[in-house]
Amino acid sequence: MALIPHYYTGKTEAGCDEAGRGCLAGSVYAAAVILPDGYDNPFLDDSKKLSPKKRAVLSGQIRHDAVAWAVGVVSPKEIDKINILSASILAMHRALDALKVRPEAIIVDGNRFSPYRDIPHTTIIKGDGKYQAIAAASILAKTFRDEYMERLDAEYPCYDWAHNKGYPTAAHRRALRRYGPSPYHRMSYNLFGEGDLFEQGSD
Repeated sequence: MALIPHYYTGKTEAGCDEAGRGCLAGSVYAAAVILPDGYDNPFLDDSKKLSPKKRAVLSGQIRHDAVAWAVGVVSPKEIDKINILSASILAMHRALDALKVRPEAIIVDGNRFSPYRDIPHTTIIKGDGKYQAIAAASILAKTFRDEYMERLDAEYPCYDWAHNKGYPTAAHRRALRRYGPSPYHRMSYNLFGEGDLFEQGSD
């Protein structure tokens, strides 16, 4: 089923989404994307439904085709200080700050967002599987964050971040018990798993 091109008719609309919210380690990433008016890419979808190869191809297409795009990042230390929900919204605000074109409206995946300047916004549950601009943001946030975690894996290979991307897999937790946390782990999280509420692989 093709995704909907626009939510706000006749407005320059930015789609926003984040990646890495449920991870035990690493920064949270968010992207903001403004697609051209009338743009329609039938291959856009929620990044979690796409293979890494398809995400990589679409990431290149999005960056080439978009009117504007940007990625915002919030570090593990900032996450520990302000909590992951606030950090996810801050990452989206940072992405919006970096856009070279000012949007007239914002659509956001999920149900939580804080107003950005004086720009109207709408939150859309599972919006990354409904609207093209949010799907595009989902793909950029995911691909940029995955590349970042692969770079960190070269620094700390014991946690297998090249494969688990910081999510709470069994192997990741075993490494935490053996080696302890790295400087990139989120110390406000339940790193060792007892009663952990985070789901593996979720954003």
